[in-house]
Amino acid sequence: MTVLVFGWTGQVATELRALANVTALGRDAADLSDPEACAQAIRAHAPRAVINAAAYTAVDRAEEEEALATVINGAAPTAMAGACADLDIPFIHLSTDYVFSGEGRRPWAPGDATAPKNAYGRSKLVGEDGVRAAGGRFAILRTSWVFSAHGANFVKTMLRLSESCNALSVVSDQIGGATSARAVAAACLTIAHHLAVDGTMSGTYHFSGAPEVSWHDFAVEIFAQAGRRIAVAPIPTSTYPTAAERPLNSRLDCTTTEKTFGIARPDWRSALKDVLKELEIIS
Repeated sequence: MTVLVFGWTGQVATELRALANVTALGRDAADLSDPEACAQAIRAHAPRAVINAAAYTAVDRAEEEEALATVINGAAPTAMAGACADLDIPFIHLSTDYVFSGEGRRPWAPGDATAPKNAYGRSKLVGEDGVRAAGGRFAILRTSWVFSAHGANFVKTMLRLSESCNALSVVSDQIGGATSARAVAAACLTIAHHLAVDGTMSGTYHFSGAPEVSWHDFAVEIFAQAGRRIAVAPIPTSTYPTAAERPLNSRLDCTTTEKTFGIARPDWRSALKDVLKELEIIS
């Protein structure tokens, strides 16, 4: 199946290029700040499925650039979904737990009420609404805490910081599911194949790694697997202020994804080991 991917250097796009023979479009070939150009690219390539793995992901900067974030995260995927609906081909769109309020402790289910607390979350919600409104064969796949050996992510940040210090303070009251980009990419491909056969599977789904973990405990595991003796002190979110409010509860209920597509939640600890091997931190 010919798959067109929006994104080139991002974590999931990089893994998609490694896993399958896809046609990936970087910013030079598809500018998400020009939604109609994205729709035209789909019509020009005439693929059998489209995966949108590109987004405005600067969460804090989005507080000052919400209009731009909303075009890239909202209007662009809406235009992509419209083009895919016209061609009757699957459209897979990656979204985020940030569309929820982040309150409570119960894992968020796909049908739960949304209430984003920051500009990034609001921009992603606009995209979700636009994709659903376009109809056609689609899957909105919400994920969280993506990491890999590529790009900027928590694992690479922790490893970098550990090279110049032996003690760190990391937030311990934000809880979620760390998710490898490779697992997300594989899930996208599987879902695209299912939707190509059965469009009634269209809908909103969740996919994140297991078990749930705090950023603090994630950091502890990173250093343990990497064999680095770093003292990690737990701190509350209130002592680490950011421009954009972060959700305390990023847990995602992935039951529907497993029942519908047979995709089980991946163990992030095993995926972390693979990433550390790829980075040549461990052998």
